[in-house]
Amino acid sequence: MSGQKDESMKLEMWNLAVDLFPICRSLTGPGVRETLAILSRHLPELRLHEVSSGTKAFDWVVPKEWRINSAYILDSNGKKIIDFDKNNLHVVGYSEPVSEWLSLEDLQDHLYSIPEQPDAIPYVTSYYKARWGFCLSHNLRQSLKEGKYFVHIDSSLSEGSLTYGEIFIPGSTEEEIFFSTYICHPSMANNEISGPVVLTNLLKWISSRETNRYSYRAVFIPETIGSLVYISRKLEHLRSTMIAGFNITCVGDSRNYSFLPSRNGNTLSDKALLHTISFTAPSFKKYTWRDRGSDERQYCAPGIDLPVATFSRSKFGEYPEYHTSLDNLDLITPEALQESYLLLQRTIEAIEDNYTPLVTVLGEPQLGKRGLYPDLSIKGSWDSTQLMMDIISYCDGNLDLLTIANLLEVPIWKVAPIIRKLREHGLINLL
Repeated sequence: MSGQKDESMKLEMWNLAVDLFPICRSLTGPGVRETLAILSRHLPELRLHEVSSGTKAFDWVVPKEWRINSAYILDSNGKKIIDFDKNNLHVVGYSEPVSEWLSLEDLQDHLYSIPEQPDAIPYVTSYYKARWGFCLSHNLRQSLKEGKYFVHIDSSLSEGSLTYGEIFIPGSTEEEIFFSTYICHPSMANNEISGPVVLTNLLKWISSRETNRYSYRAVFIPETIGSLVYISRKLEHLRSTMIAGFNITCVGDSRNYSFLPSRNGNTLSDKALLHTISFTAPSFKKYTWRDRGSDERQYCAPGIDLPVATFSRSKFGEYPEYHTSLDNLDLITPEALQESYLLLQRTIEAIEDNYTPLVTVLGEPQLGKRGLYPDLSIKGSWDSTQLMMDIISYCDGNLDLLTIANLLEVPIWKVAPIIRKLREHGLINLL
């Protein structure tokens, strides 16, 4: 039955990835709203928010809304050599409208390619400076012949709004665990859609749990400006309620796992995520705060100082397909999406189980009369209860379960069931 459930989950995540991949997203506009509409079908409690162009968010301003209908380049014979409809990476993000003939020499000033990756179309944007441009493979660029080319971009930049989605799942306490992922890149699979896909399924699981010790809040936002807007609107609430937070990005490929700490480096988020990754994928790559580059920059900025760590598989900027057309559905797998989901699930369970235990008796408790220790002392009988005794020896009311598990060099998911058993027998109180 479990196997069937796993296969169903993988298929569900994969189908969501396939649905989201073709959409042309940017910081603002219909692509973001279309993405959120699809996510809302999976998360009916998702609430959408619109923030008007020109709204200040600390040192930043919400840009104008960008819409694009079509874009292409024709050669002198009228042959279409670049077509936005075939790949939405072909147009520089936030390109102004243009419709004119240019010489190849003049056109080159508006073309972007990667000589080192001659088959890849790069992802290029110009959010805060007016320009237009096309992206193409370097092989295609090299093949262009002298002559006239007709460039056409049917786009608009107008007063509008930035859209983001937020969901709140109440728990037994007002303390919150926070998640953030972004929805602002066009058709890239690992860098863009893997985060929303995994987070969507994680939130469905959290909602299905019989009880949650903590409340949960998650946002689906445009990167950078979206997190800045969100923080500027919710900072005092986040400061007063958030005990842990996670930025989720690039979690769909089958390569190594990556951990990037908060700026503080010693928050509950860091502790729980590092613990889970260490026991799930010991060969993971541990980065430092200096390697930041996603929305952890905003959540952990000086004066903001929220406890947000970042979880990835291949970290953004560190894999060759990053920000190119090579980051497609061939790069991610249903199995990798599920693995990332399960690791985050374990991280949540670790935080939910992370009480501070205090033993209720002085001296070593007599486990035998409670049926917790072999009643016949022979060689090897100690082995079966060694972990239980080791755990009890650290239950002084000062150490939480994650700390105890780290000291014993065992995962918390092996410690927590023993704590529950000891509590059932009245030997442990949870602080």
